This record gives sequence, C-alpha cells and structure tokens, in this order.
Amino acid sequence: MIKINCDLCGKVEENLVKAKIEGVELDVCPACSKFGKVITPIHRPSPKEQHRQFQKQMKVNEKEEKTELLVENYAELVKKKRESMGLSQKDFASRINEKESTVHHIETGKMEPNIALARKLERLLGIKIIEEYRETKESIKVKKSDGFTLGDFITTRK
Repeated sequence: MIKINCDLCGKVEENLVKAKIEGVELDVCPACSKFGKVITPIHRPSPKEQHRQFQKQMKVNEKEEKTELLVENYAELVKKKRESMGLSQKDFASRINEKESTVHHIETGKMEPNIALARKLERLLGIKIIEEYRETKESIKVKKSDGFTLGDFITTRK
C-alpha cells in the first residue's frame, strides 16, 4: 500500500480520506477528518497501476505532431501575386489591415509573418504560403534488465 502525507497534519498514512474542511477539499488522515465533513475515501493506485497509467499516457503522447511553417519563397510569392492583382503596397496593406511597412518587410523577406497574418495573406491573394510539417515520434523500446552485474562496474586495462 502507498503511504501519503496528510494535507493537514503531515502525518504519513496509508488510508487517507477526502474531507471538506472550512470550504476546502483536503486529503487528510482519519484523525484530522473530524475537523470537517468526510466526502469519500481515497483510492491510490499501486506502483504497478501507476506505471501502467504512465505507459498509456506515453503512448498517447507518441502521436503525430503537426507544425505549420512558411514556404521558403513566401516573400516572392506574395509580391508577385500582389503585383499581378494590380495593387500597390499601400492598397494591399489597407485591405489586410496592416501597415505598409509590414507589407514591404514581408515582401523583401526581412520579416516572417506569423501564422495568423500568413493566413490573411493566403485568403486575400489566393495563394498557399503555409505548409504543414508532420513529425512522428518513435518510441524506444528498452530491454528489461535484471539490474546491474559485477561486469558493469569493472573496468579493464589493456
């Protein structure tokens, strides 16, 4: 059985209960439970159960991870499309509700737009400058060992 400290007195106890004491829910020992109203006994998982739960969480976290990135030639694409639409930087900036200097910096490549601004540019210009990058995490399977052997601690001289 797992022993846990009482939230009120700090005593190490196996059987804690959840109690409401002065409006706060605490995990307390049976002796401290008299200071409030007992809500429910606490079931703590065994170390094996905790390990299984941890492994399940790790499997869930191993899923595919998506990241959105700008294409490398975003500045060139934005400038060409804006010019083909016959818009000046000033007119274009007013349409996307940004400063003219921001548009200039994006088109020269001095500034990378954040994802929200890039989406705005995509919608107005009808181009694709955001690409999805997917990364999968691989789990490493560790061989279960029986512990250390004497050979693990010996260094040989040659």
